[in-house]
Amino acid sequence: MTSEPEELRELYAQRFHNEGEQRLDVWEVLCSRFFQKWVPEDATVLDIAAGHCEFVNNIRAARRIAVDLNPDVAHKAAPGVEAIVTRSDELLGIEDGSVDRVFISNFFEHVPREVITSTLVAVRRVLKADGRLLVLQPNVRYCAKDYWMFFDHITPVDDRALVEAFTATGFDVELNIPRFLPYTTKSRLPSGPALVKLYLKVPLAWRVLGAQAFLVGRPSATPSA
Repeated sequence: MTSEPEELRELYAQRFHNEGEQRLDVWEVLCSRFFQKWVPEDATVLDIAAGHCEFVNNIRAARRIAVDLNPDVAHKAAPGVEAIVTRSDELLGIEDGSVDRVFISNFFEHVPREVITSTLVAVRRVLKADGRLLVLQPNVRYCAKDYWMFFDHITPVDDRALVEAFTATGFDVELNIPRFLPYTTKSRLPSGPALVKLYLKVPLAWRVLGAQAFLVGRPSATPSA
């Protein structure tokens, strides 16, 4: 019987083997033109469930950490990016209050609700008091037809549920964009860098094509019980 990390490696290798260059081009633009505004260049950034490390490899920061249960993260991380193989709700090797920004993308649909909660609790542990949690998440409100197209999607999540989860685990919601990016890179998101830049400049297009939510949370002054 294969171990869970080996199963993850095989699943994602099969899913993404023909998308590599397109995904890298898209994430380079997304980071430089959108996500970087939320990440100071002197920050310590933690990318949870980093996968192919598209975000953490392209974001500018003083210290970059990629966490994933799949051991391939060590090979996907760019030079200068620290790779740690650990559970999202354990974050072994990461000290309390040591991280300025945490980024989580397209992850919560893959895990049970209790793991979503325990992951947010772990994030709050490692975040500094003035840190920020950035979450990019397929919004089942706007992609229900295709949400189950992937075998490993097990939990439906929308932006309203994430707001509740944030609040329950000690975060205030600073920003909630229910419709931001299209559902997948196989959808209607323009694949060329120039067209992606244009898409990011036209929020009206997000309201038509967007099926992923983007939320920013900050630690509450008083942690939830």
